[in-house]
Amino acid sequence: MIDPASLPGRPCAVAAALELVGERWALLAVREISFGNHRFNQIARNTGAPRDRLAARLKALVEAGVLVREDGYHLTQAGRELSPVLWALLDWGSKWAVAQPTIRLRHHHDHDLRPRSVCTECGEEVGPGEITPVSTVEGWGLAGPGETS
Repeated sequence: MIDPASLPGRPCAVAAALELVGERWALLAVREISFGNHRFNQIARNTGAPRDRLAARLKALVEAGVLVREDGYHLTQAGRELSPVLWALLDWGSKWAVAQPTIRLRHHHDHDLRPRSVCTECGEEVGPGEITPVSTVEGWGLAGPGETS
């Protein structure tokens, strides 16, 4: 766990999460492991990561509790809970980053998955502009430190 106050800028769980998994090779390694590729050589081949950088990322992910190393690399509960993040990035990337989608996600083997955010409290789909951030860090408003707006 990272103390968000120890990071530069706004104390925020997004910043802390990115410290753990925000580096390109980290998320690509998690993608490969979630696809069932558990061996270092498979992960290296499929990510295109330099082997030394990949080894460092995998070690950091194990230390952070995202992966466990048992006869290859496997996702922990924390790693499995990154799946919606990867699905959302894949969906966004298929729409905005590539000319043609390169991977389709299938749901129940019979239809394409289009990930969406759903509020677990009320069950409604969450759309743009429907979220109000509220700072829970003393001394920080949404406009910055010492700001109330």
